[in-house]
Amino acid sequence: MHIFKALFLCTFLGSATVHAETSPVEETDESGDFSIMQALSKQGWHDLNNERWNAYGQATYISSVKDAFPAAYSNLNGTPNSLSTKAERSFTATTTFYLGFKAWTGGEFYASPEMISELPLSGLKGLGASIQNFELQKNGSESALWYLARVFYRQTINLGGEQFAVGSGPLQLAGLQSSRRFVLTAGNYSVLDIFDKNAYASDLRHQFFSLAFLANSAYDFAADARGYTWGISGEYFFDNWTFRFGRFITPKDPNQLPLNSAIFKFYGDQAELEHRHLLAGQAGAVRLLVYRNRENIGSFRDAINAFNNDPNQNAVNCVNFNYASNNASAPDLCYVRKANIKWGIGINLEQSLSPDIGFFLRGLYSDGKTEVYSYASSDRSLSFGTAIKGTRWGRPKDVLGLGYAQSWLSQDHIDFLNLGGVDGFIGDGRINYKPERIADIYYQCHIFSSTWLSLDYQHVANPAYNSARGPVDIYGARVHFEF
Repeated sequence: MHIFKALFLCTFLGSATVHAETSPVEETDESGDFSIMQALSKQGWHDLNNERWNAYGQATYISSVKDAFPAAYSNLNGTPNSLSTKAERSFTATTTFYLGFKAWTGGEFYASPEMISELPLSGLKGLGASIQNFELQKNGSESALWYLARVFYRQTINLGGEQFAVGSGPLQLAGLQSSRRFVLTAGNYSVLDIFDKNAYASDLRHQFFSLAFLANSAYDFAADARGYTWGISGEYFFDNWTFRFGRFITPKDPNQLPLNSAIFKFYGDQAELEHRHLLAGQAGAVRLLVYRNRENIGSFRDAINAFNNDPNQNAVNCVNFNYASNNASAPDLCYVRKANIKWGIGINLEQSLSPDIGFFLRGLYSDGKTEVYSYASSDRSLSFGTAIKGTRWGRPKDVLGLGYAQSWLSQDHIDFLNLGGVDGFIGDGRINYKPERIADIYYQCHIFSSTWLSLDYQHVANPAYNSARGPVDIYGARVHFEF
Protein backbone atom coordinates (compact mmCIF):
# COMPACT_ATOMS: atom_id res chain seq x y z
CA MET A 1 0.00 0.00 0.00
CA HIS A 2 2.80 2.42 0.86
CA ILE A 3 4.56 1.72 -2.44
CA PHE A 4 1.36 2.59 -4.36
CA LYS A 5 1.11 5.82 -2.36
CA ALA A 6 4.69 6.62 -3.38
CA LEU A 7 3.88 5.99 -7.04
CA PHE A 8 0.89 8.32 -6.83
CA LEU A 9 2.92 11.01 -5.03
CA CYS A 10 5.76 10.79 -7.54
CA THR A 11 3.33 11.05 -10.46
CA PHE A 12 1.85 14.18 -8.91
CA LEU A 13 5.26 15.69 -8.16
CA GLY A 14 6.49 14.76 -11.63
CA SER A 15 4.16 17.37 -13.14
CA ALA A 16 5.47 19.98 -10.69
CA THR A 17 9.04 19.12 -11.64
CA VAL A 18 8.58 20.67 -15.08
CA HIS A 19 8.08 24.07 -13.51
CA ALA A 20 10.98 23.63 -11.09
CA GLU A 21 13.44 22.69 -13.85
CA THR A 22 12.57 25.75 -15.95
CA SER A 23 13.55 28.13 -13.15
CA PRO A 24 16.90 29.85 -13.87
CA VAL A 25 17.95 29.25 -10.27
CA GLU A 26 17.37 25.51 -10.60
CA GLU A 27 18.99 25.24 -14.03
CA THR A 28 21.37 22.26 -14.11
CA ASP A 29 23.15 20.02 -16.56
CA GLU A 30 21.26 17.68 -18.88
CA SER A 31 20.80 15.11 -16.11
CA GLY A 32 18.72 17.59 -14.13
CA ASP A 33 20.89 17.29 -10.99
CA PHE A 34 22.38 20.28 -9.23
CA SER A 35 25.69 20.73 -7.42
CA ILE A 36 27.90 23.59 -6.34
CA MET A 37 30.60 22.34 -8.74
CA GLN A 38 28.25 22.40 -11.72
CA ALA A 39 27.16 25.93 -10.87
CA LEU A 40 30.78 27.12 -10.67
CA SER A 41 31.61 25.32 -13.90
CA LYS A 42 28.81 27.09 -15.77
CA GLN A 43 30.24 30.42 -14.63
CA GLY A 44 33.67 29.38 -15.92
CA TRP A 45 35.16 29.31 -12.43
CA HIS A 46 35.78 25.58 -12.22
CA ASP A 47 36.97 22.85 -14.60
CA LEU A 48 34.69 19.83 -14.12
CA ASN A 49 36.84 17.68 -16.41
CA ASN A 50 40.21 18.17 -14.73
CA GLU A 51 39.78 19.16 -11.09
CA ARG A 52 42.32 20.48 -8.61
CA TRP A 53 39.67 20.56 -5.90
CA ASN A 54 35.98 20.00 -5.34
CA ALA A 55 33.34 20.25 -2.63
CA TYR A 56 30.05 18.38 -2.29
CA GLY A 57 27.46 17.80 0.39
CA GLN A 58 24.40 15.77 1.30
CA ALA A 59 21.59 15.88 3.84
CA THR A 60 19.34 12.92 4.67
CA TYR A 61 16.41 12.50 7.02
CA ILE A 62 14.99 9.02 7.67
CA SER A 63 11.94 8.33 9.81
CA SER A 64 10.78 4.83 10.79
CA VAL A 65 7.67 3.60 12.60
CA LYS A 66 7.48 0.12 14.09
CA ASP A 67 4.13 -1.56 14.73
CA ALA A 68 3.44 -3.31 18.04
CA PHE A 69 4.08 -7.04 17.74
CA PRO A 70 3.51 -10.25 19.76
CA ALA A 71 6.19 -11.95 21.88
CA ALA A 72 6.11 -14.91 24.23
CA TYR A 73 8.70 -13.22 26.45
CA SER A 74 11.00 -10.18 26.62
CA ASN A 75 14.12 -9.40 28.68
CA LEU A 76 13.97 -12.57 30.74
CA ASN A 77 15.72 -12.44 34.14
CA GLY A 78 17.05 -8.94 33.51
CA THR A 79 18.66 -9.61 30.14
CA PRO A 80 18.35 -6.15 28.52
CA ASN A 81 18.46 -6.49 24.74
CA SER A 82 14.90 -7.31 23.62
CA LEU A 83 13.19 -5.19 21.00
CA SER A 84 10.23 -3.44 22.61
CA THR A 85 6.87 -5.01 21.69
CA LYS A 86 5.21 -1.58 21.72
CA ALA A 87 4.85 0.69 18.70
CA GLU A 88 7.87 2.98 18.37
CA ARG A 89 9.23 5.76 16.19
CA SER A 90 12.86 6.19 15.14
CA PHE A 91 14.71 8.80 13.09
CA THR A 92 18.12 9.86 11.85
CA ALA A 93 19.21 13.19 10.41
CA THR A 94 22.64 13.43 8.79
CA THR A 95 24.60 16.12 6.97
CA THR A 96 27.92 15.38 5.29
CA PHE A 97 30.44 17.57 3.45
CA TYR A 98 33.02 16.11 1.06
CA LEU A 99 36.17 18.12 0.35
CA GLY A 100 38.88 17.06 -2.11
CA PHE A 101 42.22 18.59 -3.12
CA LYS A 102 44.88 17.47 -5.62
CA ALA A 103 48.37 18.18 -4.29
CA TRP A 104 50.40 16.66 -7.15
CA THR A 105 49.99 14.18 -10.00
CA GLY A 106 47.98 11.28 -8.61
CA GLY A 107 48.17 12.63 -5.05
CA GLU A 108 44.84 13.64 -3.49
CA PHE A 109 43.67 14.60 -0.01
CA TYR A 110 40.10 14.29 1.23
CA ALA A 111 38.19 15.36 4.34
CA SER A 112 34.58 14.69 5.24
CA PRO A 113 32.97 16.36 8.29
CA GLU A 114 29.61 14.88 9.25
CA MET A 115 26.69 15.52 11.60
CA ILE A 116 24.14 13.07 12.99
CA SER A 117 21.09 13.28 15.21
CA GLU A 118 19.27 10.04 15.93
CA LEU A 119 16.66 8.17 17.92
CA PRO A 120 16.88 4.37 17.49
CA LEU A 121 14.22 1.77 18.13
CA SER A 122 14.56 0.26 21.62
CA GLY A 123 17.97 1.82 22.19
CA LEU A 124 19.32 0.01 19.11
CA LYS A 125 18.64 -3.39 20.70
CA GLY A 126 16.68 -6.43 19.62
CA LEU A 127 17.56 -6.78 15.92
CA GLY A 128 20.50 -8.80 14.66
CA ALA A 129 21.40 -8.15 11.02
CA SER A 130 18.10 -6.40 10.20
CA ILE A 131 18.50 -3.00 11.87
CA GLN A 132 15.89 -0.99 10.00
CA ASN A 133 17.97 2.16 9.35
CA PHE A 134 21.58 1.82 8.20
CA GLU A 135 22.42 5.37 9.39
CA LEU A 136 21.95 4.51 13.08
CA GLN A 137 25.13 4.62 15.15
CA LYS A 138 25.93 2.85 18.40
CA ASN A 139 26.67 6.02 20.37
CA GLY A 140 24.39 8.62 18.78
CA SER A 141 21.88 10.91 20.48
CA GLU A 142 18.98 13.19 19.60
CA SER A 143 21.30 16.17 20.03
CA ALA A 144 23.15 16.94 16.81
CA LEU A 145 26.82 15.92 16.94
CA TRP A 146 29.53 16.94 14.47
CA TYR A 147 32.67 14.86 13.90
CA LEU A 148 35.32 14.30 11.23
CA ALA A 149 34.15 11.11 9.53
CA ARG A 150 37.01 10.86 7.02
CA VAL A 151 40.40 12.40 6.46
CA PHE A 152 42.68 10.44 4.14
CA TYR A 153 45.33 10.51 1.42
CA ARG A 154 44.99 8.73 -1.93
CA GLN A 155 47.86 8.14 -4.35
CA THR A 156 47.16 6.79 -7.84
CA ILE A 157 50.01 5.40 -9.94
CA ASN A 158 48.99 4.83 -13.56
CA LEU A 159 50.58 1.74 -15.11
CA GLY A 160 49.33 1.85 -18.69
CA GLY A 161 46.40 0.36 -20.51
CA GLU A 162 43.47 2.37 -21.82
CA GLN A 163 42.75 5.83 -20.48
CA PHE A 164 39.26 6.91 -19.50
CA ALA A 165 37.62 9.92 -17.90
CA VAL A 166 36.58 9.89 -14.24
CA GLY A 167 33.73 12.22 -13.35
CA SER A 168 33.59 14.68 -10.48
CA GLY A 169 31.84 13.51 -7.31
CA PRO A 170 32.05 13.17 -3.54
CA LEU A 171 35.53 11.87 -2.59
CA GLN A 172 36.49 11.78 -6.28
CA LEU A 173 38.31 14.39 -8.39
CA ALA A 174 37.59 14.47 -12.11
CA GLY A 175 40.42 13.62 -14.49
CA LEU A 176 41.95 10.83 -16.54
CA GLN A 177 42.81 7.38 -15.22
CA SER A 178 44.35 4.27 -16.72
CA SER A 179 42.74 0.85 -16.78
CA ARG A 180 45.98 -0.45 -15.23
CA ARG A 181 46.91 1.37 -12.05
CA PHE A 182 47.72 1.03 -8.36
CA VAL A 183 45.79 3.08 -5.79
CA LEU A 184 47.01 3.54 -2.21
CA THR A 185 44.60 4.95 0.40
CA ALA A 186 45.71 5.78 3.94
CA GLY A 187 44.01 7.59 6.80
CA ASN A 188 40.62 7.68 8.52
CA TYR A 189 37.76 6.30 6.42
CA SER A 190 35.31 3.38 6.22
CA VAL A 191 36.35 -0.12 5.18
CA LEU A 192 33.18 -0.10 3.06
CA ASP A 193 34.58 2.83 1.05
CA ILE A 194 36.88 0.23 -0.53
CA PHE A 195 35.50 -3.29 0.10
CA ASP A 196 32.21 -5.18 -0.48
CA LYS A 197 30.66 -2.46 -2.67
CA ASN A 198 27.71 -3.21 -4.93
CA ALA A 199 25.97 -1.05 -7.53
CA TYR A 200 22.48 -2.01 -6.31
CA ALA A 201 22.97 -2.37 -2.54
CA SER A 202 25.66 -0.11 -1.06
CA ASP A 203 24.62 3.53 -1.37
CA LEU A 204 21.71 3.26 1.07
CA ARG A 205 20.99 6.98 1.01
CA HIS A 206 19.47 6.14 -2.38
CA GLN A 207 18.70 2.44 -2.04
CA PHE A 208 17.44 0.07 0.67
CA PHE A 209 16.88 1.31 4.23
CA SER A 210 17.92 -1.79 6.19
CA LEU A 211 21.48 -2.45 7.35
CA ALA A 212 21.08 -5.98 5.94
CA PHE A 213 21.77 -4.54 2.46
CA LEU A 214 24.68 -2.20 3.22
CA ALA A 215 27.24 -5.03 3.09
CA ASN A 216 27.51 -8.71 3.91
CA SER A 217 25.90 -8.77 7.37
CA ALA A 218 28.37 -11.35 8.69
CA TYR A 219 31.34 -9.21 7.56
CA ASP A 220 32.62 -7.99 10.94
CA PHE A 221 34.92 -5.36 9.45
CA ALA A 222 36.99 -3.10 11.72
CA ALA A 223 35.16 0.10 12.63
CA ASP A 224 34.41 2.39 15.55
CA ALA A 225 30.84 2.95 16.76
CA ARG A 226 30.26 5.37 13.87
CA GLY A 227 31.51 2.95 11.21
CA TYR A 228 34.94 4.51 10.54
CA THR A 229 38.52 3.62 11.42
CA TRP A 230 42.17 4.30 10.57
CA GLY A 231 44.05 2.10 8.16
CA ILE A 232 45.77 1.57 4.84
CA SER A 233 44.60 -0.21 1.71
CA GLY A 234 45.87 -0.90 -1.78
CA GLU A 235 44.03 -1.59 -5.03
CA TYR A 236 45.67 -3.02 -8.14
CA PHE A 237 43.55 -2.54 -11.28
CA PHE A 238 44.41 -4.58 -14.37
CA ASP A 239 41.76 -3.94 -17.03
CA ASN A 240 38.70 -5.93 -15.87
CA TRP A 241 40.38 -7.31 -12.73
CA THR A 242 40.99 -5.64 -9.37
CA PHE A 243 42.77 -6.99 -6.31
CA ARG A 244 42.29 -5.11 -3.02
CA PHE A 245 43.91 -5.56 0.38
CA GLY A 246 43.91 -3.56 3.58
CA ARG A 247 44.69 -3.45 7.29
CA PHE A 248 42.66 -1.35 9.75
CA ILE A 249 42.68 -0.79 13.49
CA THR A 250 39.89 -2.09 15.71
CA PRO A 251 37.98 -0.65 18.70
CA LYS A 252 39.40 -1.04 22.21
CA ASP A 253 36.07 -2.52 23.28
CA PRO A 254 33.44 -4.11 21.01
CA ASN A 255 31.00 -1.72 19.34
CA GLN A 256 32.53 1.32 21.05
CA LEU A 257 34.04 4.58 19.78
CA PRO A 258 37.68 4.58 21.06
CA LEU A 259 40.10 2.77 18.74
CA ASN A 260 43.16 0.69 19.60
CA SER A 261 46.16 2.17 17.78
CA ALA A 262 48.30 -0.99 18.23
CA ILE A 263 47.85 -1.95 14.58
CA PHE A 264 50.44 -4.74 14.72
CA LYS A 265 48.78 -6.34 17.76
CA PHE A 266 45.05 -5.91 17.07
CA TYR A 267 43.84 -5.38 13.52
CA GLY A 268 41.41 -6.28 10.79
CA ASP A 269 42.83 -7.61 7.52
CA GLN A 270 40.86 -8.13 4.32
CA ALA A 271 41.41 -8.95 0.68
CA GLU A 272 39.04 -8.85 -2.26
CA LEU A 273 39.34 -10.07 -5.85
CA GLU A 274 36.94 -8.53 -8.37
CA HIS A 275 36.23 -9.33 -12.01
CA ARG A 276 34.05 -7.07 -14.16
CA HIS A 277 32.38 -8.50 -17.25
CA LEU A 278 29.70 -8.17 -19.91
CA LEU A 279 27.01 -10.84 -19.99
CA ALA A 280 24.74 -10.67 -23.04
CA GLY A 281 25.96 -7.11 -23.45
CA GLN A 282 25.03 -6.13 -19.87
CA ALA A 283 27.61 -5.10 -17.24
CA GLY A 284 28.23 -7.17 -14.12
CA ALA A 285 30.85 -7.97 -11.51
CA VAL A 286 31.87 -10.86 -9.26
CA ARG A 287 33.82 -10.27 -6.03
CA LEU A 288 35.41 -12.74 -3.62
CA LEU A 289 36.07 -11.34 -0.14
CA VAL A 290 38.06 -12.77 2.78
CA TYR A 291 38.72 -11.15 6.16
CA ARG A 292 40.73 -12.06 9.25
CA ASN A 293 40.59 -10.05 12.48
CA ARG A 294 42.85 -10.29 15.50
CA GLU A 295 41.03 -8.55 18.35
CA ASN A 296 40.58 -8.48 22.11
CA ILE A 297 37.47 -10.54 21.67
CA GLY A 298 35.46 -13.06 23.69
CA SER A 299 34.66 -16.62 22.65
CA PHE A 300 31.09 -17.82 23.28
CA ARG A 301 32.26 -21.28 24.34
CA ASP A 302 34.89 -19.84 26.69
CA ALA A 303 32.25 -17.66 28.35
CA ILE A 304 29.91 -20.63 28.82
CA ASN A 305 32.72 -22.75 30.28
CA ALA A 306 33.82 -19.96 32.63
CA PHE A 307 30.28 -19.61 33.96
CA ASN A 308 29.80 -23.36 34.36
CA ASN A 309 33.07 -23.60 36.30
CA ASP A 310 32.25 -20.60 38.49
CA PRO A 311 28.67 -19.19 38.55
CA ASN A 312 30.05 -16.00 40.09
CA GLN A 313 31.49 -15.19 36.66
CA ASN A 314 28.09 -13.94 35.53
CA ALA A 315 26.82 -10.83 33.78
CA VAL A 316 26.08 -8.90 36.97
CA ASN A 317 29.46 -9.35 38.66
CA CYS A 318 31.58 -8.25 35.70
CA VAL A 319 33.66 -5.12 36.41
CA ASN A 320 35.19 -4.89 32.91
CA PHE A 321 33.38 -3.75 29.78
CA ASN A 322 30.03 -5.45 29.25
CA TYR A 323 26.51 -4.59 28.09
CA ALA A 324 24.99 -3.80 31.52
CA SER A 325 22.99 -6.99 31.82
CA ASN A 326 21.18 -7.61 35.13
CA ASN A 327 20.92 -11.37 34.58
CA ALA A 328 22.91 -13.03 37.36
CA SER A 329 22.17 -16.47 35.90
CA ALA A 330 23.83 -15.71 32.55
CA PRO A 331 27.43 -16.01 31.30
CA ASP A 332 29.24 -12.90 30.10
CA LEU A 333 31.93 -12.37 27.48
CA CYS A 334 33.79 -9.84 29.63
CA TYR A 335 35.58 -12.63 31.57
CA VAL A 336 37.13 -14.26 28.52
CA ARG A 337 38.18 -11.43 26.20
CA LYS A 338 41.69 -11.98 24.88
CA ALA A 339 43.58 -11.96 21.58
CA ASN A 340 41.40 -14.17 19.39
CA ILE A 341 41.09 -14.67 15.65
CA LYS A 342 37.86 -14.17 13.70
CA TRP A 343 37.65 -14.89 9.98
CA GLY A 344 35.16 -15.10 7.15
CA ILE A 345 34.81 -15.62 3.40
CA GLY A 346 32.10 -14.29 1.12
CA ILE A 347 30.90 -13.52 -2.38
CA ASN A 348 29.31 -10.41 -3.89
CA LEU A 349 27.57 -10.38 -7.28
CA GLU A 350 25.95 -7.63 -9.33
CA GLN A 351 24.45 -7.99 -12.78
CA SER A 352 22.56 -5.65 -15.04
CA LEU A 353 19.73 -7.59 -16.71
CA SER A 354 18.68 -4.71 -18.97
CA PRO A 355 19.38 -0.96 -19.08
CA ASP A 356 16.79 -0.41 -16.33
CA ILE A 357 16.90 -3.62 -14.23
CA GLY A 358 19.72 -4.90 -12.05
CA PHE A 359 20.22 -7.88 -9.73
CA PHE A 360 22.51 -8.37 -6.72
CA LEU A 361 23.49 -11.19 -4.37
CA ARG A 362 25.77 -11.34 -1.36
CA GLY A 363 26.66 -14.23 0.94
CA LEU A 364 29.30 -14.62 3.65
CA TYR A 365 30.37 -17.29 6.14
CA SER A 366 32.13 -16.28 9.38
CA ASP A 367 33.58 -18.80 11.83
CA GLY A 368 30.99 -17.85 14.52
CA LYS A 369 33.21 -18.60 17.50
CA THR A 370 33.48 -15.08 18.89
CA GLU A 371 31.27 -12.07 19.59
CA VAL A 372 30.33 -9.36 17.12
CA TYR A 373 32.99 -6.69 17.48
CA SER A 374 32.18 -3.90 15.05
CA TYR A 375 29.19 -4.67 12.85
CA ALA A 376 25.96 -6.69 12.96
CA SER A 377 25.07 -9.73 15.10
CA SER A 378 25.38 -12.35 12.37
CA ASP A 379 27.61 -15.37 11.71
CA ARG A 380 26.37 -16.30 8.24
CA SER A 381 24.41 -14.06 5.89
CA LEU A 382 22.70 -14.04 2.52
CA SER A 383 20.98 -11.18 0.69
CA PHE A 384 19.67 -10.70 -2.82
CA GLY A 385 17.28 -8.49 -4.72
CA THR A 386 16.64 -6.24 -7.66
CA ALA A 387 16.53 -2.54 -8.51
CA ILE A 388 14.20 -1.35 -11.29
CA LYS A 389 14.37 2.13 -12.79
CA GLY A 390 11.06 3.85 -13.49
CA THR A 391 11.72 4.15 -17.22
CA ARG A 392 8.83 1.84 -18.05
CA TRP A 393 6.29 4.02 -16.28
CA GLY A 394 7.68 7.36 -17.42
CA ARG A 395 9.80 8.11 -14.34
CA PRO A 396 13.40 7.29 -15.46
CA LYS A 397 15.00 8.74 -12.31
CA ASP A 398 12.77 6.79 -9.92
CA VAL A 399 13.81 3.38 -8.57
CA LEU A 400 11.81 0.47 -7.16
CA GLY A 401 13.87 -1.92 -5.02
CA LEU A 402 12.95 -5.39 -3.77
CA GLY A 403 15.28 -7.21 -1.39
CA TYR A 404 15.41 -10.28 0.84
CA ALA A 405 18.05 -11.06 3.46
CA GLN A 406 18.58 -13.91 5.91
CA SER A 407 21.16 -14.38 8.64
CA TRP A 408 22.16 -17.33 10.79
CA LEU A 409 24.01 -17.87 14.09
CA SER A 410 26.60 -20.52 14.95
CA GLN A 411 25.73 -23.20 17.51
CA ASP A 412 28.11 -21.67 20.08
CA HIS A 413 26.38 -18.31 19.62
CA ILE A 414 22.94 -19.91 20.05
CA ASP A 415 24.00 -21.75 23.21
CA PHE A 416 25.36 -18.53 24.71
CA LEU A 417 22.14 -16.60 24.02
CA ASN A 418 20.00 -19.46 25.29
CA LEU A 419 21.71 -19.15 28.66
CA GLY A 420 20.81 -15.45 28.82
CA GLY A 421 24.02 -14.03 27.39
CA VAL A 422 24.16 -10.69 25.58
CA ASP A 423 26.05 -10.07 22.35
CA GLY A 424 26.14 -6.45 21.25
CA PHE A 425 22.63 -5.85 19.91
CA ILE A 426 20.77 -9.02 20.88
CA GLY A 427 19.86 -11.13 23.91
CA ASP A 428 16.29 -11.86 25.08
CA GLY A 429 17.28 -14.10 28.03
CA ARG A 430 16.41 -17.21 26.04
CA ILE A 431 16.17 -18.09 22.36
CA ASN A 432 13.81 -20.19 20.25
CA TYR A 433 16.28 -20.18 17.40
CA LYS A 434 15.38 -19.58 13.79
CA PRO A 435 17.27 -17.55 11.18
CA GLU A 436 16.45 -13.85 11.14
CA ARG A 437 14.73 -12.89 7.86
CA ILE A 438 13.82 -9.56 6.33
CA ALA A 439 12.02 -8.37 3.21
CA ASP A 440 12.67 -4.74 2.27
CA ILE A 441 10.72 -2.87 -0.43
CA TYR A 442 11.44 0.76 -1.29
CA TYR A 443 10.40 3.28 -3.89
CA GLN A 444 12.68 6.27 -4.52
CA CYS A 445 11.03 9.22 -6.22
CA HIS A 446 13.12 11.95 -7.86
CA ILE A 447 11.31 15.15 -6.86
CA PHE A 448 13.36 17.86 -8.55
CA SER A 449 16.99 18.82 -9.05
CA SER A 450 19.02 16.79 -6.51
CA THR A 451 16.17 15.93 -4.16
CA TRP A 452 14.65 12.48 -3.63
CA LEU A 453 11.78 11.14 -1.53
CA SER A 454 11.66 7.43 -0.67
CA LEU A 455 9.08 5.24 1.05
CA ASP A 456 9.97 1.86 2.51
CA TYR A 457 8.35 -1.23 4.01
CA GLN A 458 10.22 -3.90 5.99
CA HIS A 459 8.92 -7.20 7.34
CA VAL A 460 11.23 -8.85 9.89
CA ALA A 461 10.64 -12.47 10.91
CA ASN A 462 12.35 -13.94 14.00
CA PRO A 463 13.89 -10.68 15.31
CA ALA A 464 17.17 -11.43 17.09
CA TYR A 465 16.88 -15.00 15.74
CA ASN A 466 14.01 -15.74 18.13
CA SER A 467 10.84 -17.34 16.74
CA ALA A 468 9.09 -16.64 20.08
CA ARG A 469 9.00 -12.96 19.08
CA GLY A 470 7.55 -11.15 16.10
CA PRO A 471 7.11 -10.80 13.21
CA VAL A 472 7.75 -7.05 13.06
CA ASP A 473 6.49 -4.57 10.46
CA ILE A 474 8.40 -1.31 9.95
CA TYR A 475 7.42 1.63 7.72
CA GLY A 476 9.94 4.26 6.66
CA ALA A 477 10.30 7.52 4.76
CA ARG A 478 13.49 9.22 3.59
CA VAL A 479 14.24 12.67 2.19
CA HIS A 480 17.68 13.01 0.57
CA PHE A 481 19.28 16.14 -0.87
CA GLU A 482 22.67 16.54 -2.57
CA PHE A 483 24.53 19.72 -3.35
